[in-house]
Amino acid sequence: MSKIAIVTDSNSGITQEEGRRLGESVIPMPFFINEKMYLEGITLSQDEFYQWLKSDASISTSQPSPGETMGLWDNLLKEYDEIVQIPMSSGLSATCATAMGLAQEYEGRVHVVDNQRISVTQRQSVVDAIALRDAGKSGAEIKKILEEEKFNSSIYITLETLKYLKKGDRITPAAAAIGTVLNLKPVLQLQGEKLDAFAKVRGKKQARRTMLKAMKADFEGRFAPFVQNGEMCLQAAYTGNPEEAEEWKQEMQETFPGMEIHMDPLSLSVACHIGYGSLAIACSKKVTA
Repeated sequence: MSKIAIVTDSNSGITQEEGRRLGESVIPMPFFINEKMYLEGITLSQDEFYQWLKSDASISTSQPSPGETMGLWDNLLKEYDEIVQIPMSSGLSATCATAMGLAQEYEGRVHVVDNQRISVTQRQSVVDAIALRDAGKSGAEIKKILEEEKFNSSIYITLETLKYLKKGDRITPAAAAIGTVLNLKPVLQLQGEKLDAFAKVRGKKQARRTMLKAMKADFEGRFAPFVQNGEMCLQAAYTGNPEEAEEWKQEMQETFPGMEIHMDPLSLSVACHIGYGSLAIACSKKVTA
């Protein structure tokens, strides 16, 4: 049986410490803040990121350098036969495509998974990969299974402010101004490659209700067989507002009684575009060998 290393990036929400506990490697995502590079979880903490964000610093996302990625792979392949790498969704970053290109140099020993996940759903893919590996699956089999399951996940997000969507030219300044005056809160969805609009409602309480209703519809509809088999995982995420997030988690628990809810800070790569104070609800099917 091949000895397989599992690799992900910090967009999964898995910290360096948790990665060591799980026995897998976490590549830190780089950020440029006022033209200086920081590495998530190493030279840039969640708190520091939001302090920079609130001060209107110039923040841009980047991707790990090819040299860093290949250096990690080369070191791992001294001890392991294969690597399964689970980056963030190819629809949200070029990181996945870059890794796939680099993997061609490794003669089938590196398997890059493009299963359209990020944050808590990407984290679940890592947990699934570890379980599949421990069940004796090969690197190629793990990649195939995770990619076949890629659409068995769902994320809904509501924002505190339209400021960062405007800043990223995702909505017009006029639309942002009107939305602010009317207290409009967009609900966004991630059902595959892209972050798309789902609904626009008045106030955060209504946005929460909209997200809970949407997730309940997913559980009772397209994911019903998985729910009945106990295969669905429920997750929560947030951007810099842990106290509100705990209230949100409790609200989710009341809607989905008896379900375990895993909660993490949302990926900073997403937080760059949606800002402080967001809340998200997510689910993903647990893969079994």
